[in-house]
Amino acid sequence: MDTNPDLDRFDSRRSTAYAQNGMVATSQPLAAQAGVEALREGGNAFDAAVTTAAALNVVEPMSTGIGGDAFALYRTADGEVGAFRSCGGAPADATREAVRSRVADRSGVNPADATMPDAGPLSVTVPGTVRGWDRLVEDYGERSLAAALEPAIEYATEGFPVSEVIADMWSVAETLFTDASAREEYLLGGRAPETGDVMRLPDLGGTLSTIATEGADAFYEGPLADHIAESVRERGGLLAADDLADFEPEYVDPVSTTYRGAEVYELPPNNQGLVALEALNIAEELDAGRHDYDSADRVHYFAESLKRAFHDGHHYITDPEFEDVPALGSKAYAAKRATTVGERAGSVSIGGPGAPPEDSDTVLLTVADDAGNVVSFINSIFGHFGSGVVVPETGITLQNRGSSFTLDPDHPNRLEPGKRPFHTLIPGLLQFDDDDWAAFGVMGGYMQPQGHLQVLSNLIDYDMPLQAAMDAPRWRYRADGSLAVEDRFPEGVLPKLARRGHEVVVQPPSAFGGGQITRLSEGVMSGATEPRKDGTAAGF
Repeated sequence: MDTNPDLDRFDSRRSTAYAQNGMVATSQPLAAQAGVEALREGGNAFDAAVTTAAALNVVEPMSTGIGGDAFALYRTADGEVGAFRSCGGAPADATREAVRSRVADRSGVNPADATMPDAGPLSVTVPGTVRGWDRLVEDYGERSLAAALEPAIEYATEGFPVSEVIADMWSVAETLFTDASAREEYLLGGRAPETGDVMRLPDLGGTLSTIATEGADAFYEGPLADHIAESVRERGGLLAADDLADFEPEYVDPVSTTYRGAEVYELPPNNQGLVALEALNIAEELDAGRHDYDSADRVHYFAESLKRAFHDGHHYITDPEFEDVPALGSKAYAAKRATTVGERAGSVSIGGPGAPPEDSDTVLLTVADDAGNVVSFINSIFGHFGSGVVVPETGITLQNRGSSFTLDPDHPNRLEPGKRPFHTLIPGLLQFDDDDWAAFGVMGGYMQPQGHLQVLSNLIDYDMPLQAAMDAPRWRYRADGSLAVEDRFPEGVLPKLARRGHEVVVQPPSAFGGGQITRLSEGVMSGATEPRKDGTAAGF
């Protein structure tokens, strides 16, 4: 049986990029250029990752920034495989009772009926990004944090032209921001910038300059930290200066599984990496990748695998310091779950209390260098412009990760002081062979493990080139139980899925995430970027 698809059908915007000295793939061309320049100037993949992430804070500010969290998976030149988590928890004062009371006061509902806000000051958790950037370049880089921030500071102070997809994403700022300082920083005369408009973010540039000069601690201690905390509390939030001062990043052990001989690494809880691993294991048990690429069978069995993994992950995954998380990524557990998959769509719920909001966005970047370092790095403020809280005269937009908590006292992901929420962010790392590694990821809330599953299958089961694996049409399960698809599937596939019991809905490409991938194989680097974004894979 010929399982290889017709690659010409994917209508790739680009070919896979190749280079020998360094490769960066991310969602905005100017940020990718900044990362490549860091490599040219003597930095390694870790330096380039932080440089690219900082530039994205400026050129894609609705998705990422110093008010959010950062994570990495990496393979170093000497063969170390590691995971890095710079993720803050709920404020010390953020009890369920305090949040219920404040929601009730603001909305007029009974405190017992209050739910965790999707945005606003109560959704703010401690930002981990700045100390994360600093720790990563200090421990693994060749350059300083100040050097990594230089391109971002230049873009913020001198200006940059806004790219197409980002201009569309920026439009939410017109209604989201009501504070005068936020509107002045992020709008042009009261409107969002349009494609090609040159945008400057002077307040953010000033804050980044302070961090470059005084170090990461300037964000977490002293006048700036006090100002951040006061700005949240003035708006009814619970963040305190001590919450910022107490934060430290951490190295954790990655979790992994094998899929048809390749090893896949993910982040452990509180991140949703176990969802991707469980889905891969169930799909392997079902031999989902044996079906013709253009068949409804392929989509059905992979989607049913993913649905079960989501159901489990959205219930069990939380901060492991507060609650035990089952071994969802084990082959034995997947074998049991695979027995529940039939020829028709199963009635398996996903989402619900403690699961992330349906649609969110963020940035992913992947880097490889000629020394042998490979890095998958994620930075995010969660929803578009995060919580919507911009700290006056700083340009800092604070994340809304607290929205992933639930106020249900019986749920594992219930809100508790200091607890880290269920986190959607999952960089990926893939080992094909001893000298063949890839850093990858697909962004967008629920889409992340779904994207991991599909891109990995495209690469491993169907032997696609990197760019074709990114370009291929995608599906995604939604919290309402429907199966969303792009309209580029072959004729006849969607009706067959509907006859199997799937509620099929067609959605635009923007609903299916934003992926990047960089591969280092026997000294040659290759890269691919998301056609649904403004991205670039650039090397030298």
